[in-house]
Amino acid sequence: MTHGMISAPQPEAVEAGALMMKRGGNAIDAAIACALVQGVVDPLMCSIAGVGTMQVYMPKDNVHECINFLGKAPGAAREDMWADLIEGETRDGFGFRLRGRVNEMGYQSIAVPGSLKAYWEAATAYGSMDWADLVQPAIDHAEFGRLVRPTAYAYITMQEAALGRVNNIDKLRAFEATRKLFFTADGELRGLGERIPNPNYAETLRQIAQDGAEVFYSGSIAAEIADEMDRHDGLITQDDLKNVATTHTPPLWGEYRGYKVATNHPPGAGMVLLEMLNILENFDIASLGHNSPDYIRVLAEAIKYGIIDKAAHMGDPAFVDIPVGRLISKEHAKQFAAKLEAGKKAHVERMPLAPESKDTTQVSTIDEYGNAVTMTHTLGMPSGVVSENLGFMYNGSMGIFDPRPGRAASIAPGKGYTSSMTPTIVFRDGAPYIVVGAPGATHITLGVMQVILNILEFGMPISDAIAAPRFSVTSNAVDVSNRIPRYVTDEVEAMGYEVRRSPNSYGFAGVHGVMNDNGKLTGAADPGRDGMALGV
Repeated sequence: MTHGMISAPQPEAVEAGALMMKRGGNAIDAAIACALVQGVVDPLMCSIAGVGTMQVYMPKDNVHECINFLGKAPGAAREDMWADLIEGETRDGFGFRLRGRVNEMGYQSIAVPGSLKAYWEAATAYGSMDWADLVQPAIDHAEFGRLVRPTAYAYITMQEAALGRVNNIDKLRAFEATRKLFFTADGELRGLGERIPNPNYAETLRQIAQDGAEVFYSGSIAAEIADEMDRHDGLITQDDLKNVATTHTPPLWGEYRGYKVATNHPPGAGMVLLEMLNILENFDIASLGHNSPDYIRVLAEAIKYGIIDKAAHMGDPAFVDIPVGRLISKEHAKQFAAKLEAGKKAHVERMPLAPESKDTTQVSTIDEYGNAVTMTHTLGMPSGVVSENLGFMYNGSMGIFDPRPGRAASIAPGKGYTSSMTPTIVFRDGAPYIVVGAPGATHITLGVMQVILNILEFGMPISDAIAAPRFSVTSNAVDVSNRIPRYVTDEVEAMGYEVRRSPNSYGFAGVHGVMNDNGKLTGAADPGRDGMALGV
């Protein structure tokens, strides 16, 4: 029989999770081992100095909670600290461009990290294996060396400047410890298939395996981090690290055509996902036809209304009063559905750029006992800074805050940033049916939603649902993957929409998920990434 299923964008990480299951571990053990390896083999996506959110479901133990470990602004941060540096908003809404780029690269871009704290809490509370055993695969990969894979290489070399952000390759060149890991002595970027050991990270992980997460937050590693920050004018102090606390809440619940949908609370984007699904529930989605012009139009408008409400209301709930109940109500959705029916177009406001990471990672897993985990974790956008003596890359999540004072997502000391992460579980007959999530910045919620619709509305198996062409809306334009035919987008343009065609056949979030269809476990990895799904 199948004991479990795990899916993630990195094969090495999936193997580590599967190995935990083969050794008798549960879905939580698998997810944490997978996440730790991801931080080694995909260093621009995540690390122990990253941030994220996860959902844990364990029916026999009566556990169902979301753990929020999104990065928080250091105590030294101020609402107006960058207000006079603003040059504009990025085209896809993922961050702002500031003079000097201090928000998206370098030591001031680093938010207080929560990833390792969340891994430790989940593993020690809900896992069944020893912590040191979960960390060991990550140590092994750091010692042996990560393999440069196509997606990781492409992310380094992609042209972020076209969207208003610093190119990742320029970030990596800017810091000595980072250059040593990513470039040859002659200054050439290490190429596909090269293996790059990281002995400093291996030693850091050994300390964590032995002493637990507290060594990172209040022990010798914390002291090393604080000293490095002080030497480079960073904002994080030892007190910031000592005070890191995750938030544990029941999931945020919604319903779509009789299916129960459990997702994350703000400052994650589960609220936005539920609002979009509520709007779409007013339409006969299946009859529109998958990726037809009318289907694209209806989804695009539903997405835009969700984006508008997110921008207006969503921030850290400890700092901002968010009317979640109203925003995810069926009545609220009907107002937007009526406008859509009447042919009205929503308008997404973006601050224009002056002339001139987006990426994340995901693990979805389920085991034979019905335990399930979906976790999205990230560097926000990579800061470019690899810790000089510790070997990991720091997050650049301060770049996701709104530098304009007086906004729901503005900077404040100790405040969490707003995220598009949407780790979600869809329930059928009281049991997990779809366990899903994605990397992909502002495209995450839209990618997860389209995969859910592909399964629930069009009856696709999870592999087809994830592989099907997607489109995205992050402004008033519609971005489409290159596999959506031009004769379809010609009609969308005839409806008055700007259509932007991606050169990529796959894109707009890298959705990874697993399914439990009456005891049959299946999984799929986004074909646009390098990962896989593995059953054991």
